[in-house]
Amino acid sequence: MVILKSPKEIELMARAGRIAATVMDELLKMVRPGVRTGDLDDAARELIEKKGGVPSFLNYRGYPASICVSVNEEVVHGIPGDRILADGDIVSIDLGVQLNGYHSDMAVTVGCGNISKDALSLIDVTKDALMKGISVFKSGNRLGDVSASIQEFVENAGYSVVRDYCGHGIGQELHEKPDVPNFGTRNTGMLLEEGLVVALEPMVVMGSANVKINKGAGGWTAVTVDGSLASHYEHTVAICPEGPRALTIKDG
Repeated sequence: MVILKSPKEIELMARAGRIAATVMDELLKMVRPGVRTGDLDDAARELIEKKGGVPSFLNYRGYPASICVSVNEEVVHGIPGDRILADGDIVSIDLGVQLNGYHSDMAVTVGCGNISKDALSLIDVTKDALMKGISVFKSGNRLGDVSASIQEFVENAGYSVVRDYCGHGIGQELHEKPDVPNFGTRNTGMLLEEGLVVALEPMVVMGSANVKINKGAGGWTAVTVDGSLASHYEHTVAICPEGPRALTIKDG
């Protein structure tokens, strides 16, 4: 069942989103060669709790960390630990914050040190694909319009969207209905209406869209089957009377 949110609930989620965005800014400043991914996780938990929030991911379905840190060919759910970031890596940080019973969820991919032009292009396309999806996430459109907008933008740029993972509704639960694929057909799917809040999150890869689970990572981390680079961007977005509103920004 899809749960529409009241204006009051959207404001509560925006408060959680502002914490998430502030914490993300601090984590991105830490990304540099020689840093442990586990140090990012430690900092995230400390910052979230200092601001009165709770890490949404910690112990969620058994997940052992406060954030996900996915590096290079890792698509999503990279578990932070002893891995040391190296010059040229691309690093996707995914984090959620619960505040007053409501969740927010966001992700950003950033380069570590000096990255290749191809890697930078992948990151830029993923970010722009998210913006394309947000731009059509408004009353009167259909869910397929959002999915198709993301897919078309990514594929026109020469990349692939991951199909095994998707965006999702969000609210008092971290994952709610509806699922929001990053591929689809226009004029299909549920009719979008005011009060719907979802986490839009394109996952884009340089090569094959196929992924597999890295069995050496506790059964969590998804990687590209061909070892190609992956990028991930995400915002929690609400449909408001004035149109789509990203809640995971510092001034949202």
